[in-house]
Amino acid sequence: MQDIALFPFQENISLYATFFVFVLAMLALDLGVFHRKAHTVSVRESVTWSIVWVGFSLAFAAGLYFFSGAYFDRDPRLLALPGFDSAVAAKQVTLEFLTGYVIEKALAVDNIFVFVAVFSAFSIPARFQHKVLFYGIIGALVFRALFIAAGSALLQYHAVMIVAGVFLIFTGVKIFFTATKATDPANNPVIRFARKFLPVSANSESGRFFVRENGTLLMTPLFLALLFIELSDIVFALDSVPAIFAVTSEPFIVLTSNVFAILGLRSLYFLLADAVDRFGGLKYGLGAILIFVGLKIVWLNEAFGGKFPIGLSLGIIAGILVASVAGSFLMKPKDSSGNGAG
Repeated sequence: MQDIALFPFQENISLYATFFVFVLAMLALDLGVFHRKAHTVSVRESVTWSIVWVGFSLAFAAGLYFFSGAYFDRDPRLLALPGFDSAVAAKQVTLEFLTGYVIEKALAVDNIFVFVAVFSAFSIPARFQHKVLFYGIIGALVFRALFIAAGSALLQYHAVMIVAGVFLIFTGVKIFFTATKATDPANNPVIRFARKFLPVSANSESGRFFVRENGTLLMTPLFLALLFIELSDIVFALDSVPAIFAVTSEPFIVLTSNVFAILGLRSLYFLLADAVDRFGGLKYGLGAILIFVGLKIVWLNEAFGGKFPIGLSLGIIAGILVASVAGSFLMKPKDSSGNGAG
């Protein structure tokens, strides 16, 4: 791809605005219509919503392909570039979106492990878990947008990209050789601080983040769970955002692939929560993906003339995921004592 912004923000504010309007409309529809009343999300409902979100993502990819082709054909900056082909460029950005989406979806599995631990630790009733995740997703979208904005400014410098690549490789290797430890939200310093200096109610049955008892406004376990989920997503973003910038330098592609993966995270949680212990092999798959993406940054892109083939990247990442899922079913399930779906 040419070293030039394909979707410069200043010239595409309406494009970004339209996308955010779509996201807000879907969130409003989700909470205001389909989940207006608190209820336990069934497997059938989670499967349906998982299919819906994946369908939206694929539909967006198809729309991106046709929109990009027409958009590039009207951009004099791009048409003036020697050898620029709008059809090739449209295919490239579409594959970049799909690759980024798959990477983010894969890395999101770590979030699911955290969700299971958090809801169990704070004894969050199943019927209120969707509410906590809904507001957690909103916070995640805000933080990801900030991370992407910062990344688009910093990762344009080659030295910063190399540092990010080395960090991803180190993180991936660490995953292979570090024993998995159960997440204990109660021992998180921020949670301990909140409990020490802010009054906390033991009541999780109200379904509220704050309650008033004897004239005092108290936090509930739902708010503590939400706080921990937001903190964990910030940590996960340190891996996922640089990983997608290794695939594409276009902030619009990074943003949209992130958002679509995050929007489908709740339904994926409810689908996999009860079987999360069966996917121990995914840990190694995620490590391998981070190592591969890091190698793309520090070596493979340069070795392939500046850009490792995006179609090959997508195939390798998808292959790693399939292999790690298959390997999970060959592994003996770990003792899940002390863990639960909440």
